[in-house]
Amino acid sequence: MSKVVAIVSGGMDSVTLLKKLLVDGYEILVLNFSYGSKHNFMERRALLDVCDHLHVKAYLYDLPTTADQYIPSIHNAFQAVPLLESGLLKTGGEIPEGHYAEPTMKETVVPFRNGIMLAIAVGFAESHGATAVYYGNHAGDHAVYPDCRGEFVLSMSQAALKGTYEGIQIFSPFAGMTKAEIVKLGLEIDAPLHLTWSCYKGGNRPCLVCSTCVERIQAFYDTGCIDPSLTGEEWAHGVANMKKVIARFNEEYKDGFGRSEVSLDNT
Repeated sequence: MSKVVAIVSGGMDSVTLLKKLLVDGYEILVLNFSYGSKHNFMERRALLDVCDHLHVKAYLYDLPTTADQYIPSIHNAFQAVPLLESGLLKTGGEIPEGHYAEPTMKETVVPFRNGIMLAIAVGFAESHGATAVYYGNHAGDHAVYPDCRGEFVLSMSQAALKGTYEGIQIFSPFAGMTKAEIVKLGLEIDAPLHLTWSCYKGGNRPCLVCSTCVERIQAFYDTGCIDPSLTGEEWAHGVANMKKVIARFNEEYKDGFGRSEVSLDNT
């Protein structure tokens, strides 16, 4: 099997992707990025735990979080400003709570984040003899995140093919899958989902109310399984909140935003 680069955050989707690539026999260069998110510490800690569990090494790359602004009128001074603007970042505002397809979730978009990471990953791949880059975006991301949509992935892959001597390709094998389908796959291939981290707020335990916590809980609920990363009490609280969030979403956005209605499969 060929050597490939997998962008792995420490979250459930990318860890399932990593395990799938291992099952399929690929030689994998795990590439992890830090970009100043509120949950970066917990997510990277999860990534390292996953790599220890799966006996793979990871390459860690820290993106700059600020840009130096040159101010010639003030004695050639420099002033640091945030490189990117997003509520997901430490320099941003509060993480919104609620459903992951609500308009407020646009506040968590980090402008062109995947484009930036994929560009670096393509250069990393060609530099280290890999033939392709994989990342784990899924169908639920499409409503809010432009750099998770199929046309974006296709355009980036075409750019990578034309911009590298070796014709590096970009693949997003989960792009047509729901979060629940990824959970099902992860459980089938024994991915270490119990070690993964999803919460955007960056506390010591998942908050259970931010959009990514709600999405994760619903995904496990829809497969008929309990999230192994949560305590029994956390799971019960999370499920109760998730049902309230979905009911409110279906009422407020019944005329449509992203999807017109969200259902619970495990009912």
